[in-house]
Amino acid sequence: MFGLGWAEVGIIFIIAILIFGPKKIPELGSSLGKTLRGFKEELKNPQEDRPESED
Repeated sequence: MFGLGWAEVGIIFIIAILIFGPKKIPELGSSLGKTLRGFKEELKNPQEDRPESED
């Protein structure tokens, strides 16, 4: 996983718990998942939200 071993992932997880608290971690994970899902959908199906430039 991104060149990280289990020890590094564990340390990152422990630091995240210390910073955000155990109640906030699931909420952060959920919002990150929704953001990534929306980003992937936009990459697959780009929408023309930007107005055309008038030359």
